[in-house]
Parts: sequence; C-alpha cells; structure tokens
Amino acid sequence: MAVADHVLAIDQGTTSTRAIIFDRAGRPVAVGQRELRQFYPADGWVEHDPEDIWRDTVVCCRTALESSGLDAGRIAAIGITNQRETAILWDRATGEALHNAIVWQDRRTAAACRELKAAGAEPLVRERTGLLVDPYFSGTKLAWLLDQVPGARARAERGELCFGTVDSFLLYRLTGGAVHATDATNASRTLLFNLHTQDWDDELLRLLRIPRALLPDVKDCAADFGVAEASLLGRPVPVLGIAGDQQAATVGQACFDIGMTKSTYGTGCFALLNIGPEPKLSRNRLLTTVAYRFGGVPTYAIEGSIFVAGAAVQWLRDGLRIIPDAPSSERYATDIKDAGGVYLVPAFTGLGAPYWDPDARGGLFGLTRDTGIAHLVRAALESVAYQTRDLTEAMAADAGHPPAALRVDGGMVGNDWLMQFLADMLGVAVERPAVTETTALGAAYLAGLQAGLFGGLSDLSAAWALERRFEPRLDGRERQRLYAGWLQAVARVRSTGA
Repeated sequence: MAVADHVLAIDQGTTSTRAIIFDRAGRPVAVGQRELRQFYPADGWVEHDPEDIWRDTVVCCRTALESSGLDAGRIAAIGITNQRETAILWDRATGEALHNAIVWQDRRTAAACRELKAAGAEPLVRERTGLLVDPYFSGTKLAWLLDQVPGARARAERGELCFGTVDSFLLYRLTGGAVHATDATNASRTLLFNLHTQDWDDELLRLLRIPRALLPDVKDCAADFGVAEASLLGRPVPVLGIAGDQQAATVGQACFDIGMTKSTYGTGCFALLNIGPEPKLSRNRLLTTVAYRFGGVPTYAIEGSIFVAGAAVQWLRDGLRIIPDAPSSERYATDIKDAGGVYLVPAFTGLGAPYWDPDARGGLFGLTRDTGIAHLVRAALESVAYQTRDLTEAMAADAGHPPAALRVDGGMVGNDWLMQFLADMLGVAVERPAVTETTALGAAYLAGLQAGLFGGLSDLSAAWALERRFEPRLDGRERQRLYAGWLQAVARVRSTGA
C-alpha cells in the first residue's frame, strides 16, 4: 500500500488558481495552474464566476497529480489557501452560487461604508474586529448581496443559503456539501468576527443585518475540515488545513516570532508583522488580524494592505499593451538610470493602507516629452516599493522600531531590480527565500501538521532557507527625495484632497 507522504495545496488567487504538491520536506513536486477570468461590470466593481473557480480548482488538482506521477494514495491531506475577503453566496441544497463572487478589490459598497462611519459605527467595528470600515472586507459585500439578489434575504433567514469566502465555497464543493466551515484567519477578514471571543459577533451581525444561519463554522488553521470526495482525485482525501493567502504566506515564511515581518507581492501587496498573543490595535490605520490559530489559541498580526502591486504590471501588459510580459519589466527598468521624475499611483480600485481612500483613482505624474515606455514601466515597479514604504513606516510607528529585515514572496520577487530598489527604499535588508511559493507552502504546512507529516513550528522555522539577501545601497538623502515625490503624487489622487 502506498505511503501517504505528500500534501496537495490548493492556492486559489485573484488572477489564477494553482494546485501544488509538496513532499514532506516542503519541496514542490508538481503544479497545475490556470488563469482566472476577471469581470468589471461597473466602475470600481470586480467579480469572478464561482463556477470558473471551482472548475479551475478541479483541473489544477488533477493536473498536478498527473504531472507528479504519484498515486492518489500518496496524498495525505489537502490544504487550502485563498484570496481573502471575496464574498460568495450559494444555495445550501445545490451548492450553486446566487451571484458572481464579489472580489476583495471591489468598491461597490463605498457609499454604505460612508454611511456606517457617519453613523459612528467604526469604533465598535475596530475594537471588535481590528479592521476599519471599508469596502475591502466581506461584510458589506454580503449585505449588498442579500439586498440586491431577489429573494436572498428571506431565503437566508430561512437557513436556505450559505455565505463564505473562497476557501469555504471550495470546501463545501470538495466535501459534496457536507461541510460549511472556514478558519479563523479568513473569518477575521469579514467585519463580522470578534477577535477577542474568536466567534461571530451578534452586535456586528445586527449592524450589517446578517443572519447568523448564513455563516460557516470557524475552525483552527490546522484542523479536520472533512473529506474531499473521491471524484476529485480518485479516492477520498482529508482536508486538514485552511488559511487566507497572506496568513498562509506568514506560515510559509516561518514568521513565528514577535516582530518578524513578511510581505507578499502578487496582484496586491500585503505585509504582516507578528505581534503575538494579544490583539493590539494599530495607532496608524493598519489592521489587526489573526495570523494563525492552533489548538484554539490565536496569534495576531498587524497588517498593511496594498490593493495594486503586480496588477500594475498586468495593466501595462494587458491594458496599455506596452510590454509583452511581466518578466520583461525588469529589463525596461534597468535600461534607464532613473524614472525621470515619473510617478505612477496605481489607485485603480482606491487606496488601501494607510490611506483607506476607496474613492481615490490612479494618477500618472511628471510626464515630459522625453518620457518613454521604460519610464512608465519603472514608475510602476517603483510604486510597489513606495507603497511598501508607506506600510513599513506605519508598522515601525506601531512597533516602536523598523523591521530588522523583510521576508518577501510572491510572483514579483523574482525581479532582482525591484527587490534591490525595495531594500533601497526601505533602508532594511530584503530576504528572498529558496521557495518563493510560500502561500501554497504555508497551506501545505498547515495540512501536513494536522496529518503528522511535519513536526511543530520549530521544525518549519528550521526548514526556511534563504536564497538571496538584498542590502540597501541607496544614499539616505536620495531615498528621502524619491519618497517625498511619491507622497506628493499620492496627495494629488486622494479624494479628500489631503
């Protein structure tokens, strides 16, 4: 009989779905990947088709297994990591979604959020959830679905519907409708979850008019989430780990000590600072969130969220069509000595932390007759570093000191020029691990911990390996001059005129 010594990680992201099989040493063995269609039905609206997400997940899992050459009996467990805050509402009996998924980037509930803030709700929300009132989070998206989908609210109150983030929807489908659950990290991104009680908050549910019967059970990140039906891989496989993508990357980066910081560069950019067992609130408009939860005991993080990072390069490729592919952006950036005073503020779906301005829109500044494609590309890449500086400045103010180093991962970190500019702009070392697919690796670690394939967190820390360390080289005065220009550009796109 085959020994079950591998883990299948499902990594369902904003622009693609992947499945990666890892061995018990945490090494990737095989991958399946498909790009995910985006829908933009109105200004600031972003949607996905839940059926696309499900079909792509099944195809990717089967592709990875076939590519690995392994028998399904070698898969000990499945771990799931997902784009967070994306809201799906589905029929409890059939599993069919009532509407497209409303993606985390979506801004359609900006007016509702303004009304909540005007009514004085934000202090309560912040104290209970660690979050700010913003369209980014799932709660107002769910309220919109209940109000706008005909009959949804009445059906929800009768217990006929399920709500969940993408992890919960996939788990429901994988288990044939047997399990409606999520983990504490995804729950903590909804505006509905109380960090202190580690449960859904009845007062917040009343505030947003959300029936409790809609909501999934909340489990630890490493837990028994049920069994994926044999139709997926040819035999039943337990689902033993779930975490939102940024928290999964925190686990994959082994940021288990207080003060350790990681930043993930995908569609957006998300930096998390481990703050330990107490959910301290940021004083600088960052978020407090669950980093991970084991044995019912949560560890918390301060998080900064940037909505557009890699998506800016996608825009250059697909929107403006001025570059053939994302990797070519590094060549364009190195072809010129600087950006020529050009700044791109990629507020395509508003500004995230620390500004939280959903009505801001993108801007391109400093153009001259000499501006060319290379300047635009370099400005797009530089915007990622400037936005990260925004986050780390706020984190340093909260923590009392800057991070000793920044561990990085995600699709953009293969760009050596960008990683060096990031170190230069932050003034701290940037550490790129040997395995940069740390989001999927974190999901694999969680499932593997529950399956007994991996030891404790100390073993995961020991397995983390450095591939390259980028030390800052830029003169401090030049660093400040460039960053001052960025702050001026941001001020010009702010809807508040700040």
